[in-house]
Amino acid sequence: MMFRSLFNRIGMLCLGMLGLSVVSMAARVARGQDATKQETETGFVSLFDGKTMTGWKVNENPGSWKIEDGNLVCKGERAHLFYVGNDKPYKNFHFKAEVKTEPNSNAGIYFHTKYQDSGWPKHGFECQVNLSYNSDPRKTSSLYGVKDVLEPAAKDNEWYTQEIIVQGKKVTLKVNGKTMVEYIEPDDQKAGSDFTRKIDEGTFALQAHDPGSKVYFRNLRVKRLD
Repeated sequence: MMFRSLFNRIGMLCLGMLGLSVVSMAARVARGQDATKQETETGFVSLFDGKTMTGWKVNENPGSWKIEDGNLVCKGERAHLFYVGNDKPYKNFHFKAEVKTEPNSNAGIYFHTKYQDSGWPKHGFECQVNLSYNSDPRKTSSLYGVKDVLEPAAKDNEWYTQEIIVQGKKVTLKVNGKTMVEYIEPDDQKAGSDFTRKIDEGTFALQAHDPGSKVYFRNLRVKRLD
């Protein structure tokens, strides 16, 4: 009986040490992943804290925007949510956001834009958000009205990463690391009268398109390149 008790205690001790080793190994892996992510994201600044709309301003129909489970969510009448958290305009930058669409949904990410009280933003460009919206053939990561994508690069109800990179006269749009659009603006490009669609400088805006569309945004961040 004594030997059996001693054996059981030794077994429990070994299992405990094994458990500690597994936990320690998991912690090291997690630290390694965090370090890799931190290294990859060096220079990026978060634009959304996941809890409040601090730094953002909606121009019309504020009920179209809310926060759910740490995500910015749009659903409702047309409304644009402008980033106003930094007075210095963004000119050359690398922007990233994680996006998820419900079926037949439309939205957009504007850049080089300016706050306006109502209407579709006149200034800057729109990076389209649309994987299956029936009424518009321009799909996600189109440089709207300038260089369009006609095939979906991701799936509804799944998160994808949208990148927008502006450097000088070049605009690059990526989905999940894949380049969807490369556009170099001609030197003689003129701003349009209704929508400028011309490289300049400005801020970012997220679009709530219509009551039938529901789109989620999270992990919005940007790195200045100038």
